[in-house]
Amino acid sequence: MDIKQATMSYESWMRRCTTVIDSDLRLKHQQMKDDLFYFFRGTFYRWAQLWPEVCSDLRTAPKVLAVGDLHVGSFGTWRDAEGRLSWGVDDFDESYPLAYTNDLVRLATSVKIAIGFEGLTIKLKNGCAAILEGYRETLREGGCPVVLAEHENHLNKLGMSEIQRPDDFWLKLNELPTVRRGLPRDARRALELLLPDPKLDYKIVRREAGMGSLGQQRFVAIATRAGGCIAREAKATVPSACFWLSGQEGRRQSYYQRTISSAVRSPNPFQKMVGRC
Repeated sequence: MDIKQATMSYESWMRRCTTVIDSDLRLKHQQMKDDLFYFFRGTFYRWAQLWPEVCSDLRTAPKVLAVGDLHVGSFGTWRDAEGRLSWGVDDFDESYPLAYTNDLVRLATSVKIAIGFEGLTIKLKNGCAAILEGYRETLREGGCPVVLAEHENHLNKLGMSEIQRPDDFWLKLNELPTVRRGLPRDARRALELLLPDPKLDYKIVRREAGMGSLGQQRFVAIATRAGGCIAREAKATVPSACFWLSGQEGRRQSYYQRTISSAVRSPNPFQKMVGRC
């Protein structure tokens, strides 16, 4: 099938797995049309189709619980349970047992695209060398959680710049209309589990965000506590596109929680699955 047929097939499967926000899906299509890197991020299902064929010499490598949809935008910062600023992969929606080479090749491919379209200032050869060097070194060490305050200065600066919110972050979030109906019970339960007090007075809004997951329901609970605003987000999950590729519905199957639980990292206390997985 071509890209249009693959997209129609995947989105039809996705609708059988979860409720889809059509306006968000139209926005995703427009962004994919306008930006090559967004297209890359939004079409892991197509990657899953073509990668085993294009890289047939790499697909038989040993399998691991892979990120799947790994790219240069898959990394972010969070505060761990100790309040320390940590860094690493923060998107595991497409986690699935795959040849370990999948993540390496996809990350390197994203570097090539980002150099031309996202302003990444590194030569492709150097970028690929850095990926392999980092992967080999981390394997030798058995993994290494990245706590930014305790690592090299350039990593610390990266983290500090990444966590700076836009000046109008809370203004825009609070201006979103309150959800009056149609809030799934699981979403409310997830939000209340994440709030410091379920009896806290809060409002819930619907938010557009992400790229690969754009079109799925995403709700944010906003409240005021201890002199400032707080927010908690719950997002409906769809199993990895690898389930679609294998012809499985996968409605209640996901490797998300298993991946973040087994990864060598300092956990984000607010990143978890609620319900079956």
